Amino acid sequence: MTNWNRWFGTYYRFHPLFSIVMLLSIIAGYFIETATLFAIVLVHEIGHVMAAKNYGWRVKEVQLLPFGGVAVVDELGSVPVKQEIIVALAGPLQNVWMILAAYVLKWAGVISHDWATYFIEANMLIALFNLLPILPLDGGKILQSCLTLWQPYYRAIALSSALSLVCSCLLIILSLLHVLRGGIQMNLLIIGLFLLYSNWYSHKNLTYHFMRFLINRDTAVAPLIDKGTLAQPIIVNGRMKVSDIVRLFVRDKYHLVYVLDERGMIRIVLPEKPLLLSYFTESRRGCAISELFM
Repeated sequence: MTNWNRWFGTYYRFHPLFSIVMLLSIIAGYFIETATLFAIVLVHEIGHVMAAKNYGWRVKEVQLLPFGGVAVVDELGSVPVKQEIIVALAGPLQNVWMILAAYVLKWAGVISHDWATYFIEANMLIALFNLLPILPLDGGKILQSCLTLWQPYYRAIALSSALSLVCSCLLIILSLLHVLRGGIQMNLLIIGLFLLYSNWYSHKNLTYHFMRFLINRDTAVAPLIDKGTLAQPIIVNGRMKVSDIVRLFVRDKYHLVYVLDERGMIRIVLPEKPLLLSYFTESRRGCAISELFM
């Protein structure tokens, strides 16, 4: 993966897959079409970067692929859901204005009908493909963000990861089914394999993703506490482990944990802080809450 340029304090990098596609396009005589796709993808990603920078996110780099890109950020699970959704939508919105501009320029006779048609179709393809509910595509990020609104964060990222793996496999199967018609959808196969590898790697690192969410927990809930918020209760029995309790934490909510005894009476009410401190102490992470606080 080679460093290409740095705009707005962000590195844009070609993924090796992009270089392969560009080389194949030159050999096949489709360089202009592929260069157009590159320009569309670049504008799409600049939309993400500008929206993220507007919220003060730290965008470390953008990996450019033929069908989109992946922004590497430090704000993993530490920003409001609204921000994540807006940043994810900022990419496809660039495709919308480019489609509208192409229609206007075609109507005015500034660009040819054939090139305008290709440009519009390419924008629609990239926008719609990126809205598929597969991570790390924009649609996958939006789905994951929405799931965190009503599911515990760990469960939401596990569900979105599992769904992305299934959908990646379906893309591969779909490309291979073209064998029955005398060929393989090579571009779809390559994209499916890339998404499968990316999601398998992410699935193996779910614990790391969740740890990042918990590490940033204080920063994320501080604005809620500063302006006053209704706490969302979590009710558990004393036998429940600390590691299992923190997996019930919901994004954009502050929790009070009510611990009940065998008779169903409240023994203690705990704020998040002591539970997080216990979780980050490895020797206490697997302990029952009654062993630590009762």
